[in-house]
Amino acid sequence: VQLVESGGCSVQAGGSLRLSCAASVYISSPYCMGWFRQAPGKEREGVTSIDSDGHTSYADSVKDRFTISRDNAKNTVYLEMNSLKSEDTALYYCATDLTPVVVGWSTPLEYNYWGQGTQVTVS
Repeated sequence: VQLVESGGCSVQAGGSLRLSCAASVYISSPYCMGWFRQAPGKEREGVTSIDSDGHTSYADSVKDRFTISRDNAKNTVYLEMNSLKSEDTALYYCATDLTPVVVGWSTPLEYNYWGQGTQVTVS
């Protein structure tokens, strides 16, 4: 399984970005997908996830600003980020464990497959 993130760039505070995560595996049965981020000197943290039924979870820090969505026909998961803040600056990763649901969605150890990350810088 290969996951490839894209869409990261530098943006001013208050701006918006949309990240994409393209999966190499055919998603005939949608898997739980998660977005994580890691800032320099900090631990990787869960940002959001979407399970096989489309149920979503969000970290409190991004709730009402970020939206996760998926296009199964394109094997792609998106992260729409609005009202960006400087503290959103990080390397953003998508991940999956090829299971319908991940109970501990925000725990990196629950996921076995990771992309290489895409950098988001908010200034």
